[in-house]
Amino acid sequence: MSEASPAKAYGLHLGVIALLFLLSFLLPGYYHGLLARIMVLAVFAMGYNMLFGYVGLLSLGHAMFFAAGLYGAGLAVIQLGWNVPFAFIGGIACGAVLAVVIGLLALRTTGVAFMIVTMMFAQVFYLVILYFSAWTGGDQGMVVPQPARVLTFGTTSLDLTNPTVRYMSALSLFSLVLLVTLAIVRSRYGRVLVAIRENEERTRMLGYDTFSNKLAAVIVSGTFCAASGAAYALLFGYVGSNFASVQYSILPLLWVLLGGAATTLGPLLGTLFMYYVIDITSGYTSAYLLIVGVALILLVLFFPKGILGTIRQRWLGWLP
Repeated sequence: MSEASPAKAYGLHLGVIALLFLLSFLLPGYYHGLLARIMVLAVFAMGYNMLFGYVGLLSLGHAMFFAAGLYGAGLAVIQLGWNVPFAFIGGIACGAVLAVVIGLLALRTTGVAFMIVTMMFAQVFYLVILYFSAWTGGDQGMVVPQPARVLTFGTTSLDLTNPTVRYMSALSLFSLVLLVTLAIVRSRYGRVLVAIRENEERTRMLGYDTFSNKLAAVIVSGTFCAASGAAYALLFGYVGSNFASVQYSILPLLWVLLGGAATTLGPLLGTLFMYYVIDITSGYTSAYLLIVGVALILLVLFFPKGILGTIRQRWLGWLP
């Protein structure tokens, strides 16, 4: 990586944030709301990328972290009457605590076993949501009422159902997580995670505690995913069990693979690509998934490491 790469990297990321800010004034209402949703879900993908892309751990249970934040914030508002800031913090705390527990247990396994264990935990979490349907709403889910989605600062109120406030809130969360991710992957700790991914045994022989480093990565990953879930509940007003299903754990994997694993902007690009391809093709045909499948096959053929991953490999080696 060249000497100028830090300035280039931070300049690129700040430029992306500035572009998203400007788009809030240019996009029509429908795409304005869609991009806000994409930014929130891109945070989910960034959390997944922290574990899969940088540590090399394939998880099929990350939906439980997203759902922990989703239900933590949603239930805090609906059932406990908490205000928005405390509900958001509560949702993140639920995901972080769950990540600690799951990390301590699942990291005792490796490879395919890790994938299966995380999938099993996710399924248990999903069944718990269905079992306590009196609180969680079960299959039907719950709608967070509009009055509960108002952020109050003294005499000033911000209504999260307002499209502009919702967009800027999503952008703020996305920007924060993006810059934190960039700082992590460029730090000494980030390099240790990559070393673990490439050769864990050699990293351990160099004196690093690989278990503690992987556990910290699980916690960071779960916290990011929970923040995405909590924001989704508060910004879009819906809490549902479908977000906790194992199938929903596959989506961030797909988004990361499309955009480029172990790239900081890949999760956003993958989420954006998938959402807009589905949105555009579904307007022309009911067989839109066939077109999406063809597009994915072409991407795999011509961009085997994802869009940004392949661009970094072939042309722009300084991309983080």
